[in-house]
Amino acid sequence: MSETPLEQSRSLLFAPASDERRLGKALASAADAVVADMEDAVAPSEKAQAREVVSRLRPSIVRVNGAGTRWFEDDLALVAKLELDTLMLPKATPEAVVALGREGPPVIAVIETALGLRLAFETASHERVVALMLGAADLGAEVGFEPRTDGLELLYPRAKLVFDSAAAGIRPPFDVVHLTLDDVEGLEASARFARSLGFGGKACIHPAQIDVVNRVFAPDDEDIRWAERVVDAFERAQSAGEGVTALDGLMVDRPVVERARRIIGRTTTKGH
Repeated sequence: MSETPLEQSRSLLFAPASDERRLGKALASAADAVVADMEDAVAPSEKAQAREVVSRLRPSIVRVNGAGTRWFEDDLALVAKLELDTLMLPKATPEAVVALGREGPPVIAVIETALGLRLAFETASHERVVALMLGAADLGAEVGFEPRTDGLELLYPRAKLVFDSAAAGIRPPFDVVHLTLDDVEGLEASARFARSLGFGGKACIHPAQIDVVNRVFAPDDEDIRWAERVVDAFERAQSAGEGVTALDGLMVDRPVVERARRIIGRTTTKGH
């Protein structure tokens, strides 16, 4: 797997940290980023084994067990030895992030509780947090919403994470896992809906999901051509001493140009 900076990552592939074969396969996949999961994917009896596997394979991202669990301190002790690129914190709240301490790798905070959702901006504003991710299973169990084919049960949590991430000045969040592995159409629809709301990527639980997620969250050729034309038109207008211009009947001002530049910035991962 070639490395993609987290800022530009689209696909976030999870693999059980206790399963050396599956984790190794994930690390060799086309995912932009791989998470060695020591939390939900690992039974309590296998937590020690997961730490041993992580110590050997040294993945760049590890999801530790939650703050307040009996495995948390041992997980942090392991993380301190690994020099990770990123740490993932489940059931994140501002208090849970503080429990990690001030020193250590950047943090992806998983928002998957009602309290965590309520305080997502405060979590995103912590100096170590670089991205949020939405977790639907635990949140759904707590709140009691039911899955819908159109995804509207997650409209508010999704929108809130997008706005809270933007307000905190961090990258767009990662969307929930699509749990049905053989549902390619459903995965693509879910990813496109999330992208339309402002998400920058999506979590995956199987390598077969990577290509769809990478494709959806990368700008297509039409997007790129539009963005390049917008930036070119705006720069020519500025050279002529004008603050705005028009392109194909659309007024082009700074907010439109910033959107275009974000699209161009994402082209570095297109086709990865």
